[in-house]
Amino acid sequence: MSNLRILFASISAIALFLYGLEGFSREIQTVGGETLRKWLGRFTKSRWRAVVLGAVATAIIQSSSAVTSLTVALVDAGTITLRSSMGVLLGANIGTTSTAWLVSLKLTGVGPFFIVLGTALSAMPTRFKVLGKAAFYFGFIFFSLDLVGFTLKPLAQSPLFAEVLSRSSTPMMGVLAGVAVTAIVQSSSITTGLCILLVQQAILPATAAIPIVIGANIGTTATALVASIKMQKTARQVALANLCFNTFGVVLLLPFLGWFAAKVVDFAGEPGTAVAWAQLIFNLAMTLAVVILLRIFERRVVLSDSTLMARAAASGGKRKPDVAAPTDGVARL
Repeated sequence: MSNLRILFASISAIALFLYGLEGFSREIQTVGGETLRKWLGRFTKSRWRAVVLGAVATAIIQSSSAVTSLTVALVDAGTITLRSSMGVLLGANIGTTSTAWLVSLKLTGVGPFFIVLGTALSAMPTRFKVLGKAAFYFGFIFFSLDLVGFTLKPLAQSPLFAEVLSRSSTPMMGVLAGVAVTAIVQSSSITTGLCILLVQQAILPATAAIPIVIGANIGTTATALVASIKMQKTARQVALANLCFNTFGVVLLLPFLGWFAAKVVDFAGEPGTAVAWAQLIFNLAMTLAVVILLRIFERRVVLSDSTLMARAAASGGKRKPDVAAPTDGVARL
């Protein structure tokens, strides 16, 4: 195959993967969208429960972009607070690693089974018809991933592709590539899946793929940012906070990213699994750090507020509302 045919075949396969991902996310939200909204509102009072809920919801929907966009919309509607939304957004980063594990463990072969199952259920004149569509798109995701892997195989012998990869061999360039690609395709799952497929076919070293996957954490925040543009200020703050937290984690790791990637590869042994481990370890560590830092910050604000109130009471004065420290969870965070 010529380079041009390889390029068009790869882009077509990636487009099918994106189509399947969007279709599956849409059908899952159609089946349980209202239930998901109620869960997000009910179980986000505790920050840790919000993290778990965000992770589970993202693992089911297979799209952190869908969960973050839905969370921003719920904040805009006043269903959940800014404080509660932070846990969901952080949990979404953990849940999105499920795609990496499915690909790294080479479980994408289940695609045809779910396509057939979904087609059969969709033909039934019952409520299973809706579930059939979700099953079909779930299988379509992994079937298209297998197709992507097949079309990418000839790239291993392409000097042009080898040159492009060599220019992204440094951690900084890898992170920037991950940010750019994920922001363009609006899905970190696509970036992660492609990286692991390239690693499994020995086209891309695992140590080069890990920075790209880490950079995808920043790129995936673009969807929520775009969705929040026409929303209220609080919703825009949620999307901006999501960008800041993810960027903070990546920047903090960047000086040690080369060392981190090498250690994870040594630990995992299998290159494809190493990429999945790296993404999971990074997202878990970042989520834990941010949740702890937010709690410390909140306690200091509450302590400062109590101190000022005590001083005002002792002096017989009264604090003015416009200079009062924040008293609700939304303002504090």
